[in-house]
Parts: sequence; structure tokens; C-alpha cells
Amino acid sequence: MDIRRIDDEYSVSGQISVADLDEIKAQGFKSIVCHRPDGEEEGQPLFADIAERAEQLGITIVHVPVGRFGVDADAVSGMVDALDELQRPMLGYCRSGARSTAIYEKTHHLRG
Repeated sequence: MDIRRIDDEYSVSGQISVADLDEIKAQGFKSIVCHRPDGEEEGQPLFADIAERAEQLGITIVHVPVGRFGVDADAVSGMVDALDELQRPMLGYCRSGARSTAIYEKTHHLRG
């Protein structure tokens, strides 16, 4: 797991596993946003499995998938909602962290 800090509130990572969640909790993350659609790649953990363990640990988690066509208006709206509603620091993840970074950058002009 390679967590990269974007700013004080938000960091990104490539795909996480259920086993990574204890470390994510230990690093102080309060919420997680998954930007990866289920079934994108064989062997990819299901969002529901990660969400179940995250919730057991007291980490709020939401699914704002960004598919192969890139960040669209619905995804940006979902990310704005997550940023407005969830505690930080927040971790966003996808396959490599690129979509999680891109969607966060696209929210800046909407959030002031």
C-alpha cells in the first residue's frame, strides 16, 4: 500500500485490501472514498468486503466509482458530497491513485 498525501485533508492510494484497513486506521484516516468500479479487474477486492471491515473499525466509507471514461459530472458531485459530509483526513483509492487524485482536483472550484 502506497499512500500519497495530497494535502492535510486528503491522501490517495492504489487498490487497498481488507487487510490494509487496520494500518489505514492506525494512520489516522477517518473516512475512505473508493473510486474504483467493482469488477474492473480480475481478483480485485469487492467494495462491499472493504466497506464491511472499514465500518467495523469505525471508518466511514463511500463508493464514488470513476470508470474507464474518466471523471464525469456525477462522480464529481458524489465526491463533493463526500468531502462535505465525511470526516477527514480522508483516503481516496482506485487502481493506481490517479483517478482519486483527478476527481479531488476537479472538486476545488466547486467547493471554494
